[in-house]
Amino acid sequence: MTFTKDQMQFLTLNNGQQIHRLGLGVFKMPPEVTTATVRSALDIGYRRIDTAALYQNEEEVGTAIRQSAVARNEIFVTTKIWNDRQGYEETLKAIDDSLKKLNVEYIDMLLIHWPCPTQDKYLETWRAFESAVQSGRVLGIGVSNFEPAHLNRLVAESETVPALNQVELHPSLQQHEVREANTHHGVATEAWSPLGRGLYAESAVIQAIAEKHAKTLAQVIIRWHLQIGNLVIPKTTHVDRLLENISVFDFDLDNDDMVAIAELENGHRIGPNPNEFG
Repeated sequence: MTFTKDQMQFLTLNNGQQIHRLGLGVFKMPPEVTTATVRSALDIGYRRIDTAALYQNEEEVGTAIRQSAVARNEIFVTTKIWNDRQGYEETLKAIDDSLKKLNVEYIDMLLIHWPCPTQDKYLETWRAFESAVQSGRVLGIGVSNFEPAHLNRLVAESETVPALNQVELHPSLQQHEVREANTHHGVATEAWSPLGRGLYAESAVIQAIAEKHAKTLAQVIIRWHLQIGNLVIPKTTHVDRLLENISVFDFDLDNDDMVAIAELENGHRIGPNPNEFG
C-alpha cells in the first residue's frame, strides 16, 4: 500500500520550506537495518527522514536515499550536530562530515542537537549554520531540545529564526511552555519520542480512545500530535508498523478524546533536562 502526497499533510515552515507533518525517525536504529528500513519507508510513501550524527547511521540513510526510486528533491533529510562539535569552526567541519556520510549535495534541515548551556556555544554554532545556508550546503536550520530561554536568546542575538524546534513531547510531557514560545517566534514544534517509548502500552485512556475509533494506541497518539499542530517522527524498523504509523489521516479525535489525553500530562521525561545536559 502506497500513500500519495495528497494523503500526507504538509506544513510550510517560516523559511518557506514545505515539510511533511509525519516522518520517520531513526534514533537507535542499528546501521545494519537502517538502509532497508528507510527504503521501505520511502516505498510506502514517507518523504521525511530524521537522523543525527549521534545515531551513527547517516551513511546508511544516504545509501537508502540513493537506492530509492524517489527523486532526491522529494525527500526531506534532517540531521543534527552533536554536542562535542559545537563552536563556529568545529560546526563547519561537522557539517562537512555529515554531508560526506550522507553523500548528498545538501541537507534539507540541520539542527543543533542540544543547547548545552554550560558550554554556551550555541550562538557560535548557529552562525556556522547561517553560513552553511548561505553556501547552499544546507537549506533550512533549526534547533532541538531548546527551552524558551535558549530560544529567546537565539532569536534576539542572531539574524535567523529557527525553522523548527525538536523536543521530547508525548502525552505525559506536552511541553506547553515550549510550544507557546515556538508559536510566538513562528517556530514549528517537532516531537521526538512521540510515542513515549512504550510508556502508554497499558494506558486505559489511550486504549479506550483506540477502541472507540478502531485504531491502535500508536495511531491515536500520532493523530493527537497532528491535531495539536506538531511535526512528528515515530521510529520503527518493522514494515507493518511503518504502515500503521502512516495510516492516521482517515480519522479525527473528538473534543472528548483531546481533553482526556490532555489530562495525561504529568511532566514525566524520558530523556535528560535540556537545562542540565551537555
